[in-house]
Amino acid sequence: MSTALGANPSAAAKGSGEPAFARRSSVELLRFIDVSKIYGSGEAAVVALDHVNFAIRGGEFVAVLGPSGSGKSTAMNILGCLDTPTSGHYLFRGVDVGTLSRDARALIRRNNIGFVFQGFNLLKRTTALENLELPLIYRGIAKPQRHAAARRALALVGLSDRATHAASELSGGQQQRVAIARALVTAPSVIFADEPTGNLDSARGHEIMTLLRSLNAEHGITIVVVTHDEEIAAYAKRRIHFHDGRIASDEASTP
Repeated sequence: MSTALGANPSAAAKGSGEPAFARRSSVELLRFIDVSKIYGSGEAAVVALDHVNFAIRGGEFVAVLGPSGSGKSTAMNILGCLDTPTSGHYLFRGVDVGTLSRDARALIRRNNIGFVFQGFNLLKRTTALENLELPLIYRGIAKPQRHAAARRALALVGLSDRATHAASELSGGQQQRVAIARALVTAPSVIFADEPTGNLDSARGHEIMTLLRSLNAEHGITIVVVTHDEEIAAYAKRRIHFHDGRIASDEASTP
């Protein structure tokens, strides 16, 4: 794998001050080149993506938007290195992901990508702080450093006072904030949020999108949100609208 995608285990745990996960570079980060994804074969073949082309630069806040079956989730799976194209090329920081082994793709996910899911995916009986420390344990970060990094990430999402609360003691909106902090704590190149407001009421959902918009605007963190909701997509600075496996529109928005 290219050294550009190598781990930097200490990045998430360095001193105080400006968080290590700040991203302000406008360098191209992700690119789809004529990407197609086909499931099945022959008459049973389903074309999920059909010759898709787009690029995302560091520091962007992008919504990938579309109805069920539009191809947006397939695109997210490929962007997140969970799947590979049937044809075409997906470049992550210049590396053709489709040429990599499964283990190499797993390293990209571990070292470069933060995920936020609709269902939070927290350990319910574990404290907010411990949920954030878990990915740093996998990286071999020493306890004092990972503890400090987790506290900084919780502060960024406004939950410093909930550090010792178990996830089960938090509201849905608070749990999603912890999930966002967990995505931040490893200093990723990009955060992918898949329907991050899907399990929340409208008020809490808009709070989460306001938080994501703030993290992008104030810290330059690259964020890609997948959603079917136009109101949620409006928080992003750019909207890529999928329909029938193709890009129907790609336009700037003014949230």
